[in-house]
Amino acid sequence: MSLFDKFLPIQEARNELLKSGVNPFHITVDKILSPTEAIINGRTTILVGTNNYLGLTFHPDAILAGQQALAQEGTGTTGSRMANGSFASHRELEKAIAEFYGAPYAIVFSTGYQANLGVLSALAGAGDTILMDGDSHASIYDGCRLGGAEIIRFKHNDVADLEKRLRRLGDRSQQTLIVVEGIYSMLGDRAPLAEIVEVKKKYGATLIVDEAHSLGILGQHGRGLAEETGVEQDVDCIVGTFSKSLGSTGGFGISSHPEFELIRYASRPYIFTASPCPSVVASTRATIRIIQSHPELRQQLWTNSQDLYNGLIKSGYTLGAEVGPIMAAMIPTRELALAMWQQLLEYGIYVNLMIPPATPNGECLLRLSVSAAHTKKQIEKIISAFAELSHITPTHTNPAQVQPDAILN
Repeated sequence: MSLFDKFLPIQEARNELLKSGVNPFHITVDKILSPTEAIINGRTTILVGTNNYLGLTFHPDAILAGQQALAQEGTGTTGSRMANGSFASHRELEKAIAEFYGAPYAIVFSTGYQANLGVLSALAGAGDTILMDGDSHASIYDGCRLGGAEIIRFKHNDVADLEKRLRRLGDRSQQTLIVVEGIYSMLGDRAPLAEIVEVKKKYGATLIVDEAHSLGILGQHGRGLAEETGVEQDVDCIVGTFSKSLGSTGGFGISSHPEFELIRYASRPYIFTASPCPSVVASTRATIRIIQSHPELRQQLWTNSQDLYNGLIKSGYTLGAEVGPIMAAMIPTRELALAMWQQLLEYGIYVNLMIPPATPNGECLLRLSVSAAHTKKQIEKIISAFAELSHITPTHTNPAQVQPDAILN
């Protein structure tokens, strides 16, 4: 036995996948053309699986800001902020994200994954308890594990189950961190945040919301589900990423608790990671300004989402949640999902293939993420491609059958 033997099951699974002639996890984008188009396998392809919700990756203001920072500040920071110091632009980005949320404290991380690792592991450690939604992203699972707190999952979006587990904790509930997401990435559904806030307040727990997929999308100003629900003052911390609606890379945490600033001294993912590149920081600051000054982008995103949702429903597909920028078409079998994903690619449509163990209750999904930059013609082509394939799939899975606490890590 060697250390490498543990990879044999993965090799066998990959070989089975390759027998089908499909390798969805090894896609190469030959050339990116725009926020919604690329050349893949020599074919112009509509991108509807990239989380580029507001289509800002090619915005001229963001590109210019990045180019100027590249010329003025260089290609990288070559180390962590704790060791090498912060660039002024790091501080300016933290000020921008704090002002956007109306919160006094903000910390920027190099990725959204690092933001969850850094904030969660520092907030809840040995002797503390974490109550996390069962459908949470892998970065949440990993961040919770890193801190060493006791981890308890509650059923996805089940507030009664959350309260039952808080009640069992007794006095320990006041040393408990509740972790939920604004929009869940697999099915596109939202947390029942108003009810969760009430339970959190009743038991004196702390609440953190990951708004990775809801930043720029929900709320009057695009601040996410907490803003849309009207509970921002009752949420203790928000984490998020710059790599979706903001079209950049990086992550952040914000809070109104003064102690939040001390996370810089307790968070290993913050202390020991190279800080974000100046060009990335500059582009992100530019796109924050864009989403603040162009609310019509959100409106266009919702118009496109509604059109695509209606088209897929009309074509006979069962989707994982109500209308939103993330749509998951449920496909009965793994083999059919693979075949449909490949056929869509040949039609010039790129979506995400999601198969077990990365999906709730072993479901197979074709996941789409809509962009404000999609044109009406592109939306129609996506619908047409799915309609072409609808005759080969009895997509009768009921969303209610999807078990709430499926493992997603």
